[in-house]
Amino acid sequence: MADADEHETAEVDESGDVVGDEGADGDTGTLTDTYVAAIQHELVDLPPETTRVGVVRQPTRWFHGAVDENRPELGPPTDLLESFRQREEDMKMRGLCEEGAHNAAWDEVEFEEAYREHLEESADAQAALEDLESRLAEGESLALVCYENTEKKRCHRTVLREVLSERSP
Repeated sequence: MADADEHETAEVDESGDVVGDEGADGDTGTLTDTYVAAIQHELVDLPPETTRVGVVRQPTRWFHGAVDENRPELGPPTDLLESFRQREEDMKMRGLCEEGAHNAAWDEVEFEEAYREHLEESADAQAALEDLESRLAEGESLALVCYENTEKKRCHRTVLREVLSERSP
């Protein structure tokens, strides 16, 4: 089994990985991320005490069975998703492979910037971020979960993990 993309709340190094920064007493929770299929097919080894937090705006019925809770306010806003999906389909029609179309559309719609803006400007997203930060500070370990396998495709989940890490002392 592969490990989830595991990171303790801390800083991002030059490679984009999060570097652990547990408090002196060691009770800061860990922050990881993975995708739902990895959980369903046991491709990821999450410690049993880890709370699986879905970050999907419109989850399918089967998604709920793989997570402990879902925070739709941390999913990308609907207009951004629609714009992204349209560009992705356009790219596929031009002959790009699925991963290439996905990542090119991500760049064209400036997905990361728009998603970060959503997290900063949405009161609901801010409240959810504060809740997750508090839980991490209290020692709870969290795994952010959505649909994308980030081995070849970009995902908002990775951006969200970075935002939470940047906000942590």
